[in-house]
Amino acid sequence: MGNSQRLWYGFAITAVIFAVANIIGVHTHLHSHFFINAFAVDTVMIVLSIGVILALKRNLHFALSWPKLRYLPKPLLIGMAVSLVFNILIAIVTRHTGVSKETASLLNGMTPLQVFVFVFIYASIAEELLFRGFLLNLLSPLKGKGVACLKRKLSLPVILSALVFGLAHLILITTGAGAAILIMLVISATCLGLVAGYYQEKHNNHSYAIIVHMAGNLIPFLGILLMSASHA
Repeated sequence: MGNSQRLWYGFAITAVIFAVANIIGVHTHLHSHFFINAFAVDTVMIVLSIGVILALKRNLHFALSWPKLRYLPKPLLIGMAVSLVFNILIAIVTRHTGVSKETASLLNGMTPLQVFVFVFIYASIAEELLFRGFLLNLLSPLKGKGVACLKRKLSLPVILSALVFGLAHLILITTGAGAAILIMLVISATCLGLVAGYYQEKHNNHSYAIIVHMAGNLIPFLGILLMSASHA
């Protein structure tokens, strides 16, 4: 498969999987007090992502193993730092634009356990399988190209997969999020995607991307815990 084909197939397949997962999710009503509707979206995303990874295994290398403990601190801390910075910025934007609490907190209505299971763990795995497990790995032959940032090389596959991941968060417009919040979320997701992709590529191990994503989701999870404790 040529590089141009990888780009076209990568973007097209990623878009189709993301669209199908969200369409099915919208029309799936679980009628459960615990399982949220996003569970259906993420499940479809996981199944389809694994399917295309297996179908195209001759054209992409997918490596997944337990990460080494001595390599965990940096991706964990950087993932948390990116999330913390942008959550603070979003809080500032929310306060100065008069956005409603429902729009400002996209996790409202979820219990801490639901956030832990479906956002911190399940969504992190689902999104990383698609955007890093599939897309970044399919584009890996292009990693000779890239840019230097903070004395680190960000390869073209890392950059492109992060940009697509960030833009995918425009789907949150369906929640009623305002333009300012959407822009911040897209930029935040793109930055987190850059970190996730960088560490996956550096260690040739998909688990590092998932860990970075979980670290990023840890901040809103802790926020939910604090809010729950304050209302207890």
